[in-house]
Amino acid sequence: MMVDATTATVPHTAAAAGCCPPSAPPSGTVAGVPSDVVVRRPTPASAAAPGRHDMVPLPGGAFRMGTDGGDGFPPDGEGPARTVTVAPFAIARTAITNAQFREFVRATGHVTDADRIGWSYVFHAMVTTEGRTRTVGRSGEAPWWLAVRGATWSRPEGPGSSWRHRPDHPVVHVSWNDAAAYCRWSGTRLPTEAEWEFAAAGGLDGARFPWGDDLEPGGTHRCNVWQGEFPHHDTAADGHAGTAPVQTYPPNGFGLFQMTGNTWEWCADWWSGTWHAEPGAPRTDPTGPPTGTVRVLKGGSFLCHASYCNRYRVAARSSNTPDSSTAHMGFRVVVDLP
Repeated sequence: MMVDATTATVPHTAAAAGCCPPSAPPSGTVAGVPSDVVVRRPTPASAAAPGRHDMVPLPGGAFRMGTDGGDGFPPDGEGPARTVTVAPFAIARTAITNAQFREFVRATGHVTDADRIGWSYVFHAMVTTEGRTRTVGRSGEAPWWLAVRGATWSRPEGPGSSWRHRPDHPVVHVSWNDAAAYCRWSGTRLPTEAEWEFAAAGGLDGARFPWGDDLEPGGTHRCNVWQGEFPHHDTAADGHAGTAPVQTYPPNGFGLFQMTGNTWEWCADWWSGTWHAEPGAPRTDPTGPPTGTVRVLKGGSFLCHASYCNRYRVAARSSNTPDSSTAHMGFRVVVDLP
């Protein structure tokens, strides 16, 4: 029987604030991909051929990771700022698009966690008319997230919507498990949090954003985030309500597009708010704690706004369970270099 969305609350297991991703409820055993598929498994750049990725080689090296500033939320564990070294790697110039993910699904028959569970979270203002009749609940800590039956990567706003008129938008409603399966197929892996942050900084030292410290330098928009009053009025002053094409704004100093805003991006690491600050924590090619219950997300999304969630900065962090999916979570891929 359909659950009344005005009264139902879908179980929620991870802290959420503003645009931060709500979690799917515990659902027993989840068919996932072993973590060693995506954490520092040597893969030559040529192995990425199935997905036809535009990979940007990065030299690696030492950089300042994290922040000691006052922008973040203490439980997120952004600090302390520390010097971290990463080996050379290549990273996709953009987030994985709908067209690329469609190629993977057609080649493998992959069933996403959203399809398997039967629903995914859609932001309340974006749900289709048909989707609203199939809403099964709300996120307990963020009621603007509606659990919509039939919402999936191919129907981003629920039944009645389609990815087909936006092939160059980032794929969404993909869980960490789905992203890892894509990596296994394409001969790539998910970036570690350290690699992601190195890439996002674009060669800048400790800048808040991939282009500097000013969110809108010279009054120009450089990323897709929320403008207006959250959660009921988005002015879309940056040109987009919802996701934007993956090459909408100028790239950072490494030639990478939209490392912040637009969609959250999955990383390989298990999440911890303290592990990296412990004495003896690795500072060379760190891969996060050996175990955990949630995975790291980086970059923020089109729903972020400084008034409630300024996690669209380079150092900002969030997390979610490996089987969770929402309308603002995607990923990009990397490969190791010799």
